[in-house]
Amino acid sequence: MNSALIIIDMQNDFCTGGALAVKDGEKIIKCINNAQKEFETIILTQDWHPQEHSSFASNHGAEPYTNIEMEYGSQILWPDHCVQGSTGANFHRDLNTNKSDLILRKGSNPKIDSYSAFFENDKNTTTGLEGYLIKKDIKQLYLCGLAFDYCVFYSALDGVELGFEVFVFQDLTKAIDLNNSKKIAKKSMIEKGIKLINFI
Repeated sequence: MNSALIIIDMQNDFCTGGALAVKDGEKIIKCINNAQKEFETIILTQDWHPQEHSSFASNHGAEPYTNIEMEYGSQILWPDHCVQGSTGANFHRDLNTNKSDLILRKGSNPKIDSYSAFFENDKNTTTGLEGYLIKKDIKQLYLCGLAFDYCVFYSALDGVELGFEVFVFQDLTKAIDLNNSKKIAKKSMIEKGIKLINFI
């Protein structure tokens, strides 16, 4: 009763054939659907970027995966992805979305990227998720989805920082693994007291 499953960014652009595909991203969907049977509260997050988003390399005439300094700090420049209303922004067709209590769209401010389900990357602008969870008396968060070393990682860090007990289903997520980011994320989560578990 006091736990919620948060399914992070299971969208076409992060799956095979997508603009920012995570290797084998869609292969975790069947198990994510099974995991939903164990939870009463289910939240889906959805990257929802305007075409002019500042995190897109194309808007800087730069190569994808290079870094740029923003007002809020260093920012990786990504290929255009999850553009509002596009097929790439849609949830993968195999994902069961019928049980979700909330669909939380993030990254819609063109000036700030948003990895975490709780805060945009300036760490000040909130998504409203914390208040929603508090109102439902949720104490424990179980995270899965894409990608382990970015949106799942930052959502987990913010969740534990806000006082929730956070678990990450390692077998229900996949990593981009850019510049050893998977190993770095895993180490950091363990140090912060986030529990890395398996669903199967």
